[in-house]
Amino acid sequence: MERQLGTRLNLAHSFVVDALDETKGIPGNGPSVGMVAEHLGVDPSRGSRMVADAVRGGYVRRVASQADARSMCLELTGAGRKLLKTTSSFRRRVFSKVMANWSESECTEFARLLTKFTNH
Repeated sequence: MERQLGTRLNLAHSFVVDALDETKGIPGNGPSVGMVAEHLGVDPSRGSRMVADAVRGGYVRRVASQADARSMCLELTGAGRKLLKTTSSFRRRVFSKVMANWSESECTEFARLLTKFTNH
């Protein structure tokens, strides 16, 4: 995966990029640092440091909110979208390989349990 990215993978960057993809924000107002922290289950100061590091890494940029120019929102850069695509593709390949010989009912049960696990 690092070969595809052209750099060493920083898991914290990947977590932030995933969180931004999954927390699109409300219409006219993109995701915030607080939304990322909440989604990742970390305190706001840790979320802020993770986002700042992803900004320094070139995966995320801060932009003025369309709803309130005094507020800042977050969006993925081209590098962030590439990281998201690469890590998502890697996960799908790993899951496909591991589950290749599983029955449909096993796959369904695994999906149910994984969803339950990740929602807690």
